[in-house]
This record gives sequence, C-alpha cells and structure tokens, in this order.
Amino acid sequence: MADRLRTGIDVLDRKLEGGIPAGSLVALTASPASQAELFLYELTATRGTLYLSLDRSGDAVSASISQARARTGDPTVRDVAGEAPLDNAARLVSALPDASNLIIDPIDILERQEPPRYRNFLNELQNHIYNTGSLAILHGLDGYDIPPMRDTTLHMADIVFELDTQVNGDRIENRLAVPKFRGGSALRDIIKLELSDSVAIDTSRDIA
Repeated sequence: MADRLRTGIDVLDRKLEGGIPAGSLVALTASPASQAELFLYELTATRGTLYLSLDRSGDAVSASISQARARTGDPTVRDVAGEAPLDNAARLVSALPDASNLIIDPIDILERQEPPRYRNFLNELQNHIYNTGSLAILHGLDGYDIPPMRDTTLHMADIVFELDTQVNGDRIENRLAVPKFRGGSALRDIIKLELSDSVAIDTSRDIA
C-alpha cells in the first residue's frame, strides 16, 4: 500500500485507512456558501503547505487561517494574479518540495482558461505531485456558475470529495461523499460532518 498522508481530519483519515496515498491529486467540490475552507485550513497542520489563492488576497487568506479556531499550520500563501494565471500557478507549483501539501483555492479560475493549456497544466501538476510524494487539493466551487472544464478536473483527479451542504429545518447538514478513489476503494457511506469552527463528525441521527 502506498504511503498515506493524513488530511488532519481524524474521522476522514480513519475512513480512508490512514489518509490519502502520497502523490494524489484530490478534487474537493463544495458550495461557495459552505464551510469547506475548514478542510483546507486543517490540512495545513499536517505538513508544509503551499496555498495558492486565486480570488482572495494572500493577506486575507493568511488572516483567516491565523484566526481559525481549528488546528492549523503556517502555510506559505501566494496570490495567483495577473493575466496569465496558469503560467503563474505552474511557476509556483514547480518549486513545491517533497512531501508537501498544495492547495489551489479555487481551481475555478484556472478551469476558465484555454482547455488545451489547462489540460497540460493538470498533467504537469499530477506528475510533480507524484514525483515529490505530495498531496494536492483542488477546491472547486459547486455554485451557480460551474466552469466548463470541471469535468476534466474531476476526471484527472485521483480522489474526489463532494461536500453537500443543505439547510434542513433549523439545522445545517453537511454530508461528505467520496465517490472516486483511484487505486483504492471509494467510500460506500456518506459521512455526516459538523462544520462550525472546525471539522468534526456529526453524532446526531444517521442519514436516512
């Protein structure tokens, strides 16, 4: 079995037999109005992390991580701005050291670039993550305006996390599905999570 890298979320690591195989490309899709950022923030506590922000400023992301009540690390946060986001992101990714985390948040900006160049970026990214034994999380916003290359992102990803957030009566319910796990076993069960100031398992009644 490939070396497993912890996500920093204990319940998820147990479900995944210790974590995510080193060298994996992971797509995390979630509503823009959800607390999905907590997944990204808690991941930074596990190992050195390069956090590429494509919409919020680097200062805003760093402030959010430092103020989070969840367990976090001290990631290197970089803005990916300008008229050539694919080139700028590729330059930063090329310097990612061994056994590191890479977070791209959100991937939507890159998914709106020229399809051939985006596919090439994903292939080069996958090779670098594999060669360095690292872990990449591509955070995709599952909102009203999904980029046309989202299918390509999900197809290229080794693992897919789908976070569904619903308002049910007086409760907000978060359900995490792992429908794709290339080289492993996808999870048959949905995981109910509490996403408030950290990521925790929901111990209320099971999903019907």
